[in-house]
Amino acid sequence: MEAATAQQAAVPAKQIKTKVGRVVGDKMDKTIVVAVESQRRHPVYNKLVRRVRDFKVHDETNSAHVGDTVRIVECRPYSKQKRWRLDAILLRGETIKVAT
Repeated sequence: MEAATAQQAAVPAKQIKTKVGRVVGDKMDKTIVVAVESQRRHPVYNKLVRRVRDFKVHDETNSAHVGDTVRIVECRPYSKQKRWRLDAILLRGETIKVAT
């Protein structure tokens, strides 16, 4: 028994992928769209290139809204495009009310 326990302890745990981004869409039920921005250096021109990627994220309680800064974690597939779930709302965005 002790040898099996020692062998399991030697195997590293899977590292959970997390990303921080801003909510850009919340029109769907239990789904938000999060834009995650990353930067990298161009291999030839050595200039910083900014890349923005959108992720469909599962939001069970519909608590996040457009403008919020959120942390998302990778999880099992919820649907064809949803592979991430909402972990925490880090900062609430300002809501702009439009007069009708």
